[in-house]
Amino acid sequence: MGIFILLLLFGLCFFGVYVAKLAWIGFCARRKKPAPPPPPPAPPEPVYYIVERKKRTAKTTYSEPKKIIFEEKPK
Repeated sequence: MGIFILLLLFGLCFFGVYVAKLAWIGFCARRKKPAPPPPPPAPPEPVYYIVERKKRTAKTTYSEPKKIIFEEKPK
């Protein structure tokens, strides 16, 4: 008779723990999670402009040519 009561008590405890575990899983699943806040808008990317150097226009008039004299170096 004692073994029967022991097995019955074990079965009730096992069943109780199993039901409590399933109830906890169901409770966690039913709880609604708060919606995540929307991400903040990203700052706009900087705009880079490609700028060409100002090109000089060729001179239309030139000065008179200069004469260059090369001197020999003393040895």
